[in-house]
Amino acid sequence: MSTHTTSPTVNNPAASTPALAWVILIGLALIWGTSFILIKKGLEVFSSDELGAIRISIATLALLPFALKGFKAPKPGQWKFLLLSGLIGNLIPAFLFAYAETKLASGLAGVLNSLTALFTLIIGAIFFQQKITLLRVLGILIGISGTAVLIFSGIAQETSSNSFYGLYVVLATVLYGGSLNIIKHCLAGIKPLTMASLALLTVGPIAFAYLCTTPALDKLATQPAAWEALGYITLLAVFSTAIGLVFYNKLIHMTNTLFASTSTYLMPIVALIWGVADGETIHLTHYIGMAIILGGVLLVNRAK
Repeated sequence: MSTHTTSPTVNNPAASTPALAWVILIGLALIWGTSFILIKKGLEVFSSDELGAIRISIATLALLPFALKGFKAPKPGQWKFLLLSGLIGNLIPAFLFAYAETKLASGLAGVLNSLTALFTLIIGAIFFQQKITLLRVLGILIGISGTAVLIFSGIAQETSSNSFYGLYVVLATVLYGGSLNIIKHCLAGIKPLTMASLALLTVGPIAFAYLCTTPALDKLATQPAAWEALGYITLLAVFSTAIGLVFYNKLIHMTNTLFASTSTYLMPIVALIWGVADGETIHLTHYIGMAIILGGVLLVNRAK
């Protein structure tokens, strides 16, 4: 993901966005909204670090043929950006989300993930000269306020010791915002499938090497439930990480960083539905926090 820093147009995306972009956006919301319940199911057997390592390893293998085919596509100067995108857009968030969900309801993790749109704007404005207005600043402040409500009020109704686990998700969304801007501004000209596969290839060996130091493989040999959990993680890796990343990269290049990040405020609806269906308890303050966050994200994306 030529290393130009020209800022993309960020006017109201609804006016000129192709229909295919909307189809991809909705598809990503469904795929990624489901990822949080898949993480939860995988954590029933595997630890958070095992899950993160398995997820990235399988996703890398799934796209390995495309990585080998497109290995010569990037310019020499783009490899460092591929590595950075792989680290902050894939490897580190995979571990952060898994660790957060050891104490945090999957539906709430999905809601907090919507902050990606806000951090995309902030990082774009700071490092890539993306336009930022007073209304967008207001939207950012509203979104952060909603996060505070969700973490320090709603989640605290479960156990106060669990509330700070939401901050791991917030950190992951900061990293996602950085990766999204890198893809748009530093990796233009590389096809989405090639870009996704090469970004994973830069971090996949790290994940696999770490996986070999864990007892994950022993669990597959000794715990019958481990294979079912592995199935959930495989779905997570193939769809949410590998396929989702390809379509996300395509969406970024079809539109702009803000439009692409709006998948994160459709995603919480799917995540909450899955969470409630799995028996998770959602309190009134959770809904209030979610509404505030989504209001802030919506304002950021619609403000000119």
